[in-house]
Amino acid sequence: MLPDSARELKARLSQRLTESPGSAASALGVPTRWSGVALGLAPVGPDQVHLAIRLIDRADADVVLAGLDDAAREEVDVRVIGPVRPLRSPGGWTPEELQQRVRPLRPGLSVSHPDVTAGTLGGVVRRRGTDGLLVLSNNHVLAASDAATEGDPVLQPGVADGGTPADRVGTLIGWVRFTDAPGNLVDAAVAALDAGVDADPGALPGGPLAAAVAAVDDVDPDELVEKVGRTTGHTRGRITAVEVDGVGVQYDDGVHTFDDQVEIEGLTGAFSAGGDSGSVIWRSSDRAPLGLLFAGSTEGGSNGGGVTFANPLATVLRLLDLDWVAR
Repeated sequence: MLPDSARELKARLSQRLTESPGSAASALGVPTRWSGVALGLAPVGPDQVHLAIRLIDRADADVVLAGLDDAAREEVDVRVIGPVRPLRSPGGWTPEELQQRVRPLRPGLSVSHPDVTAGTLGGVVRRRGTDGLLVLSNNHVLAASDAATEGDPVLQPGVADGGTPADRVGTLIGWVRFTDAPGNLVDAAVAALDAGVDADPGALPGGPLAAAVAAVDDVDPDELVEKVGRTTGHTRGRITAVEVDGVGVQYDDGVHTFDDQVEIEGLTGAFSAGGDSGSVIWRSSDRAPLGLLFAGSTEGGSNGGGVTFANPLATVLRLLDLDWVAR
């Protein structure tokens, strides 16, 4: 169907789920106002999309599809992806190259707040109107899911990889807070580098990324993407859905729901794993950065892995008043 038709169908189905929420989210056993269903657009051809429906459990498919007529059912891409969680690292991960102490800093390295295990340093940015470089990652990596205080230290490597106060590289200066209501857009935070700490923004597989950030509302079907992350290193994947609303992510304090997200799966196996949170995702065709990885599932991908979710990078930069630094 045409993208605008899919958006209308998505809006109608989303409204119905809001008025009559299913049982999927309550089965998580944590506080949530989430309906348990995420809806987006899955590109299938030039100017043609399917309605992407993502569920925790197969049993919920009947509830969702009951609201669609036969014609609409032929235009949907239904996947059971299980619970979606922030992709921080579990404790005790064996350090490898990206998990070691590395200077100058570069994208893909282990990083964390002192009260967090480990995530990934996604990239280097500047705050408009100020001097100095900042490093970008997730709220749940640098700001401890809103539990941090501005001015807290940031460590490289992260705590799970042996980081101590002696490994401080910067200071937390900003993040977008989560809301309990539906409609979160990003899981993002930035830290200012300490004096004497250098960074090499362009030190990535294949060289620096493009200076211009890509829009994700006009991607080709199966757009190929890449990332480098603390746990799985350099991986390749493809975009399987965009404009995904209602992505419920199970944080420690409950489920926070995100809208307008990007869904990605690996070309072979998983695109990401715990500890890759904060990675910047770029388009393979022109190396344009387009997303900030923050969460994923362990099932639902067509190549033996789960699916990964990313915030549109343009939204992250806009909300934190940042400019991308490519080199």
